[in-house]
Amino acid sequence: MPKLNISLTPELASLVEAKVSSGMYRSASEVVRDGLLLLREQDNVHAMRLEELKKETAVGTDQLNRGEVSVYASGKELAASIKAEGRKRMATRARAGS
Repeated sequence: MPKLNISLTPELASLVEAKVSSGMYRSASEVVRDGLLLLREQDNVHAMRLEELKKETAVGTDQLNRGEVSVYASGKELAASIKAEGRKRMATRARAGS
């Protein structure tokens, strides 16, 4: 296994020493190795999230290009549209129940 010489801040060095002293790890190398594995896992999660975001953006762009979206000038306009749709549905249900 290749050996690396690394420099840590005093705070990180204390963290490594505390992990070894706690008995959770047998050596500083194990602590650093575990930390790097977690970093790799975090990078993978970020990459997956980014890919998902790109897919969702592509779906939205495709919908926009097909004219399948509504564009609102303001949040008030959107809220008014949602309320109007809700009132329309309530009126339809009321008529169906009569």
